[in-house]
Amino acid sequence: MKASNNDKFYTNLPVNEMPLSELLVKDDLFYEIPESWHVVITDVENSTTAIVQGLHETVNLVATGSIVAVLNIARKANLTVPFFFGGDGATFIVPHSILDCVMSALLLHQKNTGKSFDLHLRVGQVPVAEIYQRHHSLRISKLKTSQLFTINVLLGDGLMYAEEKIKRNDLMFVMAPPTDQQLDLSGMQCRWQRIMPPANHSEVVSLLAIPQEGAKQSIVLKKVIDCIDTIYGEPKARLPIRVTNLKLKATLERIGLEMQARIGRFKLIYLLSNWAKTRLGQLYFKTKKGKVYLNNLIDMLDTLIIDGRISTVISGTQEQRKLLHHALDELEREGEIYYGLQVSKESVMSCYVRNLNKSHIHFVDGAEGGYTKAAWVIKRKMNMQSTLAETHSLASIVA
Repeated sequence: MKASNNDKFYTNLPVNEMPLSELLVKDDLFYEIPESWHVVITDVENSTTAIVQGLHETVNLVATGSIVAVLNIARKANLTVPFFFGGDGATFIVPHSILDCVMSALLLHQKNTGKSFDLHLRVGQVPVAEIYQRHHSLRISKLKTSQLFTINVLLGDGLMYAEEKIKRNDLMFVMAPPTDQQLDLSGMQCRWQRIMPPANHSEVVSLLAIPQEGAKQSIVLKKVIDCIDTIYGEPKARLPIRVTNLKLKATLERIGLEMQARIGRFKLIYLLSNWAKTRLGQLYFKTKKGKVYLNNLIDMLDTLIIDGRISTVISGTQEQRKLLHHALDELEREGEIYYGLQVSKESVMSCYVRNLNKSHIHFVDGAEGGYTKAAWVIKRKMNMQSTLAETHSLASIVA
């Protein structure tokens, strides 16, 4: 469907309540992103190396900081915007009216990230109008996944085009951040210990699946979701986190990491006050209001991303994972997908908490860089396929 070209486009989209596999094949429930909007992407450069060096939680926190910065700007403008967490970065689609504020904030976040962690955060943007001019598409819908949580479901290859262009560094945003702008990362928290899977599960799986060129995107994504549903059961049954497994990590080191990401410098008052709040939080979560917050937290886990691809974190047994491998191997052999799958013993969670009622989102990844390692597997497969195709082409010429 065509959509009106205004700032409230996404805010006013209807919310669908149906199984995801059903929504994916209902073209009439997807709307084109307005041409005046922009795709904004952040990405930690050389994230795989950083994760190997033990910086997986830092990489996750930097990605979360990107989302918090953008959502705080949108909130002040009384807007909601679609976003997609990627483990080592994030993607947003924003109206032109807040683009300069968004990019300035992300460049400040980039500066803090380099100073605090010696990591380079790519920041770039591509106009949606250009994406359409290059014959790519962006169509979006909303899906209610719990009583409290709604996710974006995006079809089309527009984000992949923008991501590839930004990673080639030929459209980096070079405007210097204004000296008077403050980076607002209020609400960002990183205070949970690594989380063991539920008692009847033995592992956490970070899965990425990308339709191969020529495959019908919506149909292929539906097939992957159907495989997951059949093997792991309904979405709630495969959530990697349960309330009983949550434990706060009230260490100065953990809060110091959060402090560096949020304000980019050491501040003793911040460190001590937030350490004290975290200690008190352990008591708060035993109260009636605290227990409500924890139950809401489970409802607001961000464990499924549909951005023209599928990224999801699930938990289950080794037997279930073997069945999933078999099913996805078959789809890959048939030329429908590339997939990457990383197995972890725990999950990690970073959070955006505006208040303790219903305004919070919790970003989940497999421990030790689940999404990033799964993406590396896909990249290796695609490179091997490209090399094989070139070899066959050369052989035919020689023959």
